[in-house]
Amino acid sequence: MERVVDISTDGLHLAADRGFLTVNASGAKQGRIALDDIGALIVHAHGTTWSNTLIVRLSERAVPIVICGSNHSPVACVWPLQGHHAQGARMRAQLAAGRPLSKQLWRLLVCGKIRMQGAALAFAGKEGGAFDLLARKVKSGDPENVEAQAARRYWKAMFGKEFSRDRTDDGLNALLNYGYTVLRAICSRAICASGLHPTIGVFHSNRTNAFALADDVMEPFRPFVDLLAGDLLRDGVSAVTPDAKRRLAAIGAVDLDMGDGTISPLSLAAGKLAHSLAISFETGQAAIDLPAHPATVCAAEPV
Repeated sequence: MERVVDISTDGLHLAADRGFLTVNASGAKQGRIALDDIGALIVHAHGTTWSNTLIVRLSERAVPIVICGSNHSPVACVWPLQGHHAQGARMRAQLAAGRPLSKQLWRLLVCGKIRMQGAALAFAGKEGGAFDLLARKVKSGDPENVEAQAARRYWKAMFGKEFSRDRTDDGLNALLNYGYTVLRAICSRAICASGLHPTIGVFHSNRTNAFALADDVMEPFRPFVDLLAGDLLRDGVSAVTPDAKRRLAAIGAVDLDMGDGTISPLSLAAGKLAHSLAISFETGQAAIDLPAHPATVCAAEPV
């Protein structure tokens, strides 16, 4: 299983040596991991340095390098130029996609997200039956913003009436920030591997957002991060500790029920979703592959 590598200790030097990413401190080697085993590299620490060769080797493997700010949210990402043999044709199809197709795709993504919120609540032993009904109300482009209506219900149901989602806050919000950063990196790699361009989103289109499509693709998977964050809270972990990072970084390995009798890790499910988006752009027909519900989310082992 591809691993998400997190660099959170200050002053480390990262390099590539004989097929491995090596971590050094003051000239002494601290550890290494095979480049082929890496799904994403996330850097939080101050004073981190790295070799140009390492960036080249990771880019050759379509591995995104995500650089985060102090609130554990990404501020920059190194994006590989090549990721799929049909990349040129798929990007042209992506650019040529009309608004009707984009709005239909966004409807499917929103429906998937809302249904997954309900499934996550049920998985956590809470009431989530109303979310299937909300999902049925979503129209093309979600003009009535059912997504926001569902979100207001969801946050209170999942984390209590006093909880408010605030990206600048600490505690649970910081845990969610970190988990979403890992998820964004996983989805970014899936997009690259499918031959799509991360900047050209289905719905997200902020001119300063270079990874709008990653933000679209990750929407149906966000509730899995929420489940892991809730699991940490129940274990008494309310800060982004090294242990919390290890457990949240395991999000790519959690098992999801794909609804067709198969179980797949989240990283593979994200790849299937990105691939189905690419096919939708090429054919002009909106159809995406989404998991049905969590299988063993909170049982994932840290990587």
